Amino acid sequence: MGMPMILRILCCALAHGAVLVFPASAGAEGRRTDEAPGRAVSATRLDGSAVHKLGWHPDRLDEVLAYATGLSTDTLLVETGGRTVAILGDPTVRYTVHSIRKALLSTVVGQHVGDGERQIALGATLADLDIDDSPVPLTPLQRTATVEDLLRSRSGINHAAAAEAGLTSEKNRMLGTEENLPGSKWAYNNWDYNALTTIFEQRTGLTIAEAFATGIAGPLELKDFQPGDVSYDSEPALSQHPAAAFHMSGRDLARIGRLYLDGGKVGGTRVLDASWIDRIDSMRSETGLGGLRAGHSLLWWLPGPETGFPDGTYMAWGLGNQALFVIPAWDTVIVHQSDMTEFLKRFLTALSEGGEAEAVLEDLVVGCLRRRSRDDPFCVEDRFIGRREFDGLVERLVVARR
Repeated sequence: MGMPMILRILCCALAHGAVLVFPASAGAEGRRTDEAPGRAVSATRLDGSAVHKLGWHPDRLDEVLAYATGLSTDTLLVETGGRTVAILGDPTVRYTVHSIRKALLSTVVGQHVGDGERQIALGATLADLDIDDSPVPLTPLQRTATVEDLLRSRSGINHAAAAEAGLTSEKNRMLGTEENLPGSKWAYNNWDYNALTTIFEQRTGLTIAEAFATGIAGPLELKDFQPGDVSYDSEPALSQHPAAAFHMSGRDLARIGRLYLDGGKVGGTRVLDASWIDRIDSMRSETGLGGLRAGHSLLWWLPGPETGFPDGTYMAWGLGNQALFVIPAWDTVIVHQSDMTEFLKRFLTALSEGGEAEAVLEDLVVGCLRRRSRDDPFCVEDRFIGRREFDGLVERLVVARR
């Protein structure tokens, strides 16, 4: 059983329900918080007066770091006003960011939007761009979907997709099995994002890796990104369009968030047009999901007011609750990463030994939530962070903001 299938089983089931120590000089100088028993992970923040001036409550921020230390969080980074307020873990380590990839794809697309020869017109249809699919071809109606429809997750095309990761049943519920008029229905749809990848590479003549390296990593002076950190997940038995995946470090993700906060500029250099960033609000679709995923636009999620985040907040989100929050009202970027490698390795090994998927997941996920498992090294360092636990982290972050 291959990894894409593993991810589909894993995400479908979860939808219902290494030592990192670094000195304060790695980014957030000042006070070091206590480490939770069993985890050799360091947390640092600025001194209390600096934290207070940047709009955070020092003691409550300590509570955030203590809570995250009790999870299997590998990196938590809070940056406000261009200063690193607090860090847990090592922000230089690159992890698979899973579906955060979609916001990164949106960023490189935004650099190449236009009507020129090597640009991407938002109003161009799939037929205009000679985009089809195999083994199941698109219908004439489906080929009237535009690039803007793909960016808004409103193509209405219910085709199988690479790296779909257990989202098929939800997509079927949202879109049904019949044709939809493009633009009429929203659904989180990997087919849209993968077709957008194909369109980008055909129109610009650049691979996603090339475009990101020259258009984003270079101007932003990303410290850890390497061209080999972009790879492709291809499943030709499902669709001809591959998914472009990314490995990124926490501090590099924070730099991308800062690009959006700064209106697309780095210093005096324009990297991303400000109008592209403005479209995140103007192209919003309501998802019906509420909470952190109440809205969706340009491949970013828009949290609802019940989360406590101010209006204008958006986030990229991936498997295992990888997250990049951009909070303009707070002039803040927050990055959360949890390495899924060991979890997925154990899951795959157990299946290869004859285990049933649901029983294996219960053992790996639920088992680690039992108090008796908290001394298990795997449960301490690598367990899956559930949605309720992540919501608890978000709630503490909101409370820590003065």
